Amino acid sequence: MFKVSVVVPAFNEAQSVKQTIQSIRKVLDTSGIAGEIVLVDDGSFDDTAALAESAGAKVLRHQSNLGYGASLKTGIISASYDTIVITDADGTYPIDMIPELIQRMKDSSADMVVGARTGAEVAVPLIRKPFKWVVRRLAQYIVERPIPDLNSGLRVFRKGMALRYFKLYPNGFSFTSTITVASMCDNCKVEYVPINYHRRQGKSKIVPVDFFAFVMLVLRLSVLFKPLRVFVPVSVFCFSVGFLKLIHDVVMAISISNDTDASLMVLPVVSSSAIAFLLASLQILLVGMVAEALTKRVFSAGDIRERKD
Repeated sequence: MFKVSVVVPAFNEAQSVKQTIQSIRKVLDTSGIAGEIVLVDDGSFDDTAALAESAGAKVLRHQSNLGYGASLKTGIISASYDTIVITDADGTYPIDMIPELIQRMKDSSADMVVGARTGAEVAVPLIRKPFKWVVRRLAQYIVERPIPDLNSGLRVFRKGMALRYFKLYPNGFSFTSTITVASMCDNCKVEYVPINYHRRQGKSKIVPVDFFAFVMLVLRLSVLFKPLRVFVPVSVFCFSVGFLKLIHDVVMAISISNDTDASLMVLPVVSSSAIAFLLASLQILLVGMVAEALTKRVFSAGDIRERKD
């Protein structure tokens, strides 16, 4: 019988946690999928842990609130089975889609299957949509592949794959974005299944400042996995500015020499700003090339160690 570990992070989710755990258990039993439900109580000060335990979940507790990513890391380490399912405790994700995600991973031998919130009913606050679009487009540019949903919290993945990038995972809400970008940059097989997304019960834990954290996270991961995707555009921008300034300087010097009959040999033709931009372009490109070489060396060494293990 196929076995999975369902990891559910929770912080003050007494309103919905019992129903969520019961729904997960019912869906697993109905589909003939065995396994465990691991709820990680992230320092809640309501009855989240007690309600989850009464519904049949294995409860792990943080003494204080460490964050969404920290809860998932605790749950993944404690998981008994190689196939990990993660979902939220707030009732937003369609629990009945879990068997379909698991089946997709079995059929396609994917490393991760993500529930993409692109279904007919998706209750994403309007104010978040432009920010999510910007971060998703940036991530797509880095990984050079389509990403229907960057940070969906309903997904199935192999424990071994998740542990490979364990040191990269932040304690906050960027966990799902990290595992998405890292696995796709590393050419893991990631597939998406459209799902609905319900309006959550209770108050969201995500705040507007998290948008900037997501952007910085994607940029850091790009430098780690595909540095030239960041350094080359910056280098080209600096070169373009420097070259245009150089052309401007030469044109201005020619016009001055025509007016005064002075030779270009004695005029300050090229400005220091043009030289600075051109040199910066070269330096940035060289740094990017060094970073690319180091990235390939580090991950090649990691692949060799994995094959030996």
